[in-house]
Amino acid sequence: MPKVSITTDYAARDAGIAINSYTTVLRRPRVPHDVFATYWRDVHGPLCSRIAGLGWYVQNHFDREHDAHLWPEVDGIAPFPDYELDGGVEIGFLSADDQGVFNAASSILFADEQNMFAATVAYALPDGSRTLVDRLPDPVPNGDDGIDRIHVHFGAAGTDAKAFGDFMSNFAETLAAEPAVLKLRLHLPQTYDNAEPAPPAPNVDHQVPPERTTIAVVEIAFETMTRRAFFETEAFRATIDAQKAHIAYATAFAVSGVYTYVRDKTLTIAGLRGSRAAQLIERLGANNQVADDVCDLIRTGSLT
Repeated sequence: MPKVSITTDYAARDAGIAINSYTTVLRRPRVPHDVFATYWRDVHGPLCSRIAGLGWYVQNHFDREHDAHLWPEVDGIAPFPDYELDGGVEIGFLSADDQGVFNAASSILFADEQNMFAATVAYALPDGSRTLVDRLPDPVPNGDDGIDRIHVHFGAAGTDAKAFGDFMSNFAETLAAEPAVLKLRLHLPQTYDNAEPAPPAPNVDHQVPPERTTIAVVEIAFETMTRRAFFETEAFRATIDAQKAHIAYATAFAVSGVYTYVRDKTLTIAGLRGSRAAQLIERLGANNQVADDVCDLIRTGSLT
């Protein structure tokens, strides 16, 4: 499968995710990163994937060592203070009924968070997220596909969440219209309320400072070696004054890998077997491992 399509936009395939959440994650400080990443991908990931009602589950792992020139510095827009993350997670549903089924069973998932996460913050997107463009053919990436991906977190300059959201929508549309942008997905969550911390995972911090209550997240992807040139284009530079008027904070995170466990209420091989096992199966071309009888055996413990 080619990494990029020059003729097809796959954005419409995400439209069925009617309800979504974007969760920021920070690993426990004494858990080595490789242990954290392995546990999140291959232990926590398949556990979450099996919970009924789930329609969409994607882990985006961030690279703390890669922060040079991820996003342009703009006078008047500061980085979020003391903001380190190890990833961002999307958990989505095709309907409110499905979300209710998931929520009723999710305590088994949240009990696992304390093993690896110091802090998680689930921003609610009751109207879903929005994919404006997607020229990446693979609907279920599982690893580093060589695409230059970043997640940029923006904080509102004022208290008017609607005005901020309207600006971010227009800003995202402007960026998505540029040929250099391979993918752009916009998350405009509800204002976070510390009085109702989410997710309700025990022994994990879910509080945010005031500047991180009203945010937007832009997931944006480029071909390698094109991102910095894009920031110098007239199209991007023409947005800077408007950015200053509406954005107070901006911090970008480099994505080291994207791992898809559930799409359209269907387990991927990563969701069924674990991310690294799925990579091994694909690398060796082990078609028998994805046959219906093997998948049924893994799911049910018996051969039909």
